[in-house]
Amino acid sequence: MGDLAGVLLAAGAGTRLGMPGGLMRAADGTPWVVTTVATLRAAGCGPIGVVVGAAAPDVVALLSGEDVTLVPSPDWSDGLSHSVKAGFAWAEQTDSPTALFHMVDRPEVGPAVLRRVAEAAATGADAAGAPGIAALARAGFNGFAGYPVVIGRDHWTAAAAAATGDRSMGPYLKRVPCPLIPCDDLL
Repeated sequence: MGDLAGVLLAAGAGTRLGMPGGLMRAADGTPWVVTTVATLRAAGCGPIGVVVGAAAPDVVALLSGEDVTLVPSPDWSDGLSHSVKAGFAWAEQTDSPTALFHMVDRPEVGPAVLRRVAEAAATGADAAGAPGIAALARAGFNGFAGYPVVIGRDHWTAAAAAATGDRSMGPYLKRVPCPLIPCDDLL
């Protein structure tokens, strides 16, 4: 899959969950943020940037042994768009032609889902079969768009600009349009 940058969105307060998703743990005590970083790595992502905001010091502590870049989102409380924009800004600093955005509050989404979406995005692949800078695909569950999203560098500026308030890059992905890759069978 080439140099696929992984962007883990873990900055929110987790109002649906009752606490920040970056602090949630599986039944065995493993932090979701650690599990999701491992999922990104198993799917072929490297480098990996983790966007932090709410409870940042605690999330950073959970990631102390992980080979990730911590990406601050100081305006995280103003909506998801600020975390998405921070993720794009970090990805711009890498040499990766493609980024895979994923959410920390989806621990049930494993590497097979991420790989399927990345492979679907590879329709704009280079000669080696790696997703190109025009790559684009997102996971679909029960017919609804979700994460992960694989997005080539050609789309980053417009997708970041389309993210406003508590809206991610969805408006841009609908306008392009972005292929929805069914992944229900992998959950």
